[in-house]
Amino acid sequence: MRKKKNLIRFICILAAVCSMTMGTLPVFGAKLPALKAEGTRLVNEKGKTVRLKGVSTHGLSWYPQYVNQKAFTYMKKNWKINTVRLALYTSEYNGYCTGDKANRRALEKKIDQGVKYAVKAGLYVIIDWHILSDGNPRTYEKESLAFFKKMASKYKKYTNVIYEICNEPNGGVSWDTIKSYAEKVIKAIRARDKNALILIGTPNWSQDVELAAQDPIKGYKNLMYTLHFYAGTHGEYLREKAQTALDQGLPLFVSEFGISDASGSGTLNKTEGSRWMKFLKKNKISYIGWNLSNKSESSALLKDSCSKTSGWKSKDLTPWGKWLLKQLNME
Repeated sequence: MRKKKNLIRFICILAAVCSMTMGTLPVFGAKLPALKAEGTRLVNEKGKTVRLKGVSTHGLSWYPQYVNQKAFTYMKKNWKINTVRLALYTSEYNGYCTGDKANRRALEKKIDQGVKYAVKAGLYVIIDWHILSDGNPRTYEKESLAFFKKMASKYKKYTNVIYEICNEPNGGVSWDTIKSYAEKVIKAIRARDKNALILIGTPNWSQDVELAAQDPIKGYKNLMYTLHFYAGTHGEYLREKAQTALDQGLPLFVSEFGISDASGSGTLNKTEGSRWMKFLKKNKISYIGWNLSNKSESSALLKDSCSKTSGWKSKDLTPWGKWLLKQLNME
C-alpha cells in the first residue's frame, strides 16, 4: 500500500512539473506544419497555399552574432517574418570546406543553434549550402553529401527544416551538371528524411530557371527551384524567364533577393523592387531578403554603425532594411 501511495505521489509531482514546464514554453514554440510543393506553389498539410517570407544571414563564419534567440524571436514578432535562412559558405575565408576541422565543428554548432532558435521562435529555417566562388556544386560534392546526410539524420523529425543544396551555381556550369549533383544530394537526404522541402539552385547565379523547367528532376517529390534577383540589376527580362518556368509547371522559391545591384552594393532600385514584389505576390512565391548583418554595403539590413544583435529600431536599419521591413509588414 505504501509503495502504491508513493507511486501516486510521484505521478502527481511529475504531472505538476510537466504542467509548469509547458506553461513556460514560448507562444511561438508550437510545432510548425510540414510544407510541400504542389504544382508551382507551396502548401501546408491542408493543401492551403503558404508563402514563406524572411531574411537570410550573411556568412555564418563572419557574422555569427546574429544567430541568437532574441534576434529570431524579435524578427518573428516585430518584422513578421516566418522564415530564416542560415548561409553556410562552402568556400571563401573559413568556409565549411576550406577552413580547418575546428572551424567546421563551429559552423555545425552554429547551424544547430540556429535550428533550435528557429524552432523556439516558431520559424521555418533554411539550411543553405552556400556555394559562390566555387561556382560548380560538384567541386565539393563529397563534402556536401556528408553534410546533408548528417543534417537529414539529425533533423528528420523537424517539420520546420528546409534544405537548400546549392546557393548560386555560376561560371558557366550547365543545368546537366547541377542536375547530376542535385540528384545525388536529394537521394542522400531522402534516404534519411522522406518529406523535407528541398531547394535546388539553377544556372547563372540561380537565374536561368527556364533551363531547369525544360528538364526538371524526376523521381522525387517536394522539390522547388531557386530564383535569385537583385532589382538594381535584374528587371523585366528575368521576370519573363521566371514566368516561362512557371508556365511549364516549375515551382519557384526566391531564397535570396535584394534591391541593390547584383554585387550587393550600389544604388537601390525601389521602383523595380516594387515590380518584383507584385510579381511574387501574384504568383504566390516565397521570398528571403539578403542579408542580416551590419556589413558596409547597401544589401545589409543593418547600418554599419549598429552594434545591436537584436531589438533593432528603425534608426538601426539601412534604407534597404526599412524597405524590406515595410514589405514584410504589408502582407
